[in-house]
Amino acid sequence: MLYYLLYPLHSEFVGFNVVRYITFRMFMATFTAMAIYFIFGKPLIRILAAKQFWQTVRDDGPVTHMDKRGTPTMGGLLIWASVFLSVLLWSRFMEPFVLMGIFVIAGFGIIGFIDDYRKVILKDPKGMRARVKFPLQIVVGTFAALALFDALGLSREITLPFFKELAPNIGWTYVPFAVIVIVGASNAVNLTDGLDGLVSVPCIVAFLAYGILAYIAGHAAIANYLAVQAVPGSGELAVLCGAVVGACVGFLWYNAHPASIFMGDVGSLPLGALLGYVAVVTKNEILLVFIGGIFVLETISVITQVVSFKLTGKRVFRMAPLHHHFELKGWSESKVIVRFWIISIILALASLATLKLR
Repeated sequence: MLYYLLYPLHSEFVGFNVVRYITFRMFMATFTAMAIYFIFGKPLIRILAAKQFWQTVRDDGPVTHMDKRGTPTMGGLLIWASVFLSVLLWSRFMEPFVLMGIFVIAGFGIIGFIDDYRKVILKDPKGMRARVKFPLQIVVGTFAALALFDALGLSREITLPFFKELAPNIGWTYVPFAVIVIVGASNAVNLTDGLDGLVSVPCIVAFLAYGILAYIAGHAAIANYLAVQAVPGSGELAVLCGAVVGACVGFLWYNAHPASIFMGDVGSLPLGALLGYVAVVTKNEILLVFIGGIFVLETISVITQVVSFKLTGKRVFRMAPLHHHFELKGWSESKVIVRFWIISIILALASLATLKLR
């Protein structure tokens, strides 16, 4: 909004020229979203606690998790309020890629809210059933993918890291591939959200990395220099990513161990879906496997556990997702969290380093 209001006046006041720069607005979006969560985080916790919106804790989980009962959940609501207000202020929100990003957040946010509502308000520990939730995610993801490739004309050439000359056109199959990326990332982030602060830093790191990638893809000269696909208009997603980074930092302030609030599915499902969406738009879907490596490992551990138990009756891990396995091996919760954070930072840095190796 500030871009639309102030930039037309830059000829009268040269200082307003600064709002044309995506990098400036990205940093401002980050600080704005962060400040909103810092200011309203504590009042939100009081409101959620007064309404007894408690986090549901698995009875078969680690014993130490019983202490988490009585901790308010659905802190993701303030994450998205912070992001929306920040994006409204600092982004060119009428850009199609930004509008679709907001649609993805809203679609998956509604699914997550209904899931939380059933668990927290209706006291249904299973929440929304998978046979309902998963098809709804597919519907939202499919709509977003069709809009990207049909309405917005996004290229159907897929980018392969390390092979700058190889970008095969996969035609219509790009749509189901994009749906898998968006829905898969959504559920992967949701699975990772199991310990205090565990999911926040990998999300901060991943959105920071994809903010950089969005800026590069949206800047034709830099994209050409680095031999990556240029996607005109995608640079504005850097502002959206910056807002998410700021909101997650604000959330982490209150979610750090021992947590005062959890984000709930209303927070984690849209976070993952938006990450997958940005990966699709910037043509860096394959790189998401590495930048979001922690999310991938958590998901693989769950799939491996389920398949192994169904086929052999034996469990590979003491408990899935993976972070519970290490807890049951005797690692403290803090040690698991910090070591997963370190791995996510290393993976993101290594992924960004591939930009110079293409």
